[in-house]
Amino acid sequence: MTRLLVHVEGQTEETFVNEVLAPHLYQSGFTNVSARLMGAARARKRRGGICSWDTARKEIYNHLAEDGGAYATTIVDYYALPSGEQGWPGRETSAPMAFNQKAPHLCASLRESFADSHPDVAARFIPFVAMHEFEGLLFSDPTTLAYSIGEPALANHLTDIRGLFETPEHINDSPQTAPSKRLLSAMPGYQKVLHGNMAIIDIGLTAIREVCPLFDGWLQSLEAIP
Repeated sequence: MTRLLVHVEGQTEETFVNEVLAPHLYQSGFTNVSARLMGAARARKRRGGICSWDTARKEIYNHLAEDGGAYATTIVDYYALPSGEQGWPGRETSAPMAFNQKAPHLCASLRESFADSHPDVAARFIPFVAMHEFEGLLFSDPTTLAYSIGEPALANHLTDIRGLFETPEHINDSPQTAPSKRLLSAMPGYQKVLHGNMAIIDIGLTAIREVCPLFDGWLQSLEAIP
């Protein structure tokens, strides 16, 4: 009996876990895969932003301590991840690094911080940070993305954006050029929960894995658990 709880920051990621990721991981041998919004996100009047690492760490630990047959992972955006004293380990120090160093450094920092506080359950924590945003994964298939959000005329424009970067995970993270900002610029009525959910379901795991190596590596690590 192998269970996985995915700690996420928003409803789009929650839907992705429950409707796309879980059915796939059941085929790998997991008996239960579910998502949990971190930091009481569902109850907050303002849904934006992510909780502090201290809050997330405690929630992850409580889950692992209560269920000895469970594993925990995360889906959080690098773009908006808090830094500084109250931030997530590795976020600030990874900022000046080359792209291919950022995610490994950040995940290693999270594992180290978690192990320092909770060595008894640390082996069952596998963090994942989406580079640079979860919306970046939607650019794995720009044409499907355009049709899913009800704007097929945007297919060429979204394809052009994708063509500027080595992978969808490279799409950069400034307040003007993050993946979600690019979608909002192309489609002012874009709603992450509504349109993001439809698109990620339509695009599917196969297309994402083919062009997003960081995501694929994380998924491989989960598939190897059961």
